[in-house]
Amino acid sequence: MTNMKTTYLGLELENPLIVGACNLVNDLDNLKKIEDAGASAIVYKSLFEEQIQLERMEMEDSLNEYEERHAEMISLFPHIEHAGPKEHLTKLQLAKETVKIPVIASLNCIFQDTWLEYARLLQQTGVDALELNFYFIPRDAKLDGKTINDQQVEVLKYIKKHIDIPVSVKLSPFYANPLNIISNMDEAGADGYVLFNRFLQPDIDIKTEKHVNTLTSSHQEENKLPLRFAGLLYGHTSGSICCSGGIHTSEDIIKMLLAGADAVQVVSTLYKNKIGYIATLLRELSSWMEENGYKTIKDFKGKLSHKNVHNPLIYKRAQYIDLLINSGEIFKNNSLR
Repeated sequence: MTNMKTTYLGLELENPLIVGACNLVNDLDNLKKIEDAGASAIVYKSLFEEQIQLERMEMEDSLNEYEERHAEMISLFPHIEHAGPKEHLTKLQLAKETVKIPVIASLNCIFQDTWLEYARLLQQTGVDALELNFYFIPRDAKLDGKTINDQQVEVLKYIKKHIDIPVSVKLSPFYANPLNIISNMDEAGADGYVLFNRFLQPDIDIKTEKHVNTLTSSHQEENKLPLRFAGLLYGHTSGSICCSGGIHTSEDIIKMLLAGADAVQVVSTLYKNKIGYIATLLRELSSWMEENGYKTIKDFKGKLSHKNVHNPLIYKRAQYIDLLINSGEIFKNNSLR
């Protein structure tokens, strides 16, 4: 019988499959289904400071819309303050009380003081760890990359200094050198890294000539990037490695573990195949381990990492050159001619 236990952020998990932050976790019934299907942990939907600020401004605009229309009129309503993060915190605490598996909070803020304020509030709900979602879209051409990197490292240091639970960092793939920023975050005390953030992109409806909101599922080709960096990081970071994005099948999970990941986060495949598919993924992972004579995850984790492969150039640019040189043979073997 296989043992699929793994350690992530210092937490002992029953297996490497974590359900990533998404709307599925907002429903308490779904949380129980996720736990019953065998997921080892849940990342709760992110608390976004920008969303709270927007809701606060919308409420104030609505309350103040008819003020001072007459000389005698100052305000139609008594002073009311926006609840801030309280609703999110209440739901998160209920989520934590609903399941026995670890629950990881996720946070994205703008200002350093708010990062710490919300991190402390999230910790008070009893969550097992905190994921800093460094979702950042540059809007100022004069803001250089080093400044952004330094600010994020300082936020991490600040939070690590003041809270007691493990802290992971969910990173963008768009750093000039992701390995450098991870090295700096290692020194700042990060307990783990989620590779990578998946940004929602703007879209335009050409019929109405207006911007529209779109939400598309990940596709499997996206998992090649986290696979590469998991392979490069294995054995070179003190933090845990978690792959995210395009992980749809048990084969995808196995690939990430072979590259060096400690765990994976899945979302899109659950929308496509339903929550019960978690049990299938784990059953297939266990079967693969048995077929290949692996009793534990440690027996094969990182086996095909940059550190352990005979040809370490596979993770570098030489792979691209090799592809160009041998493209004809590759297309032939894959029946793409």
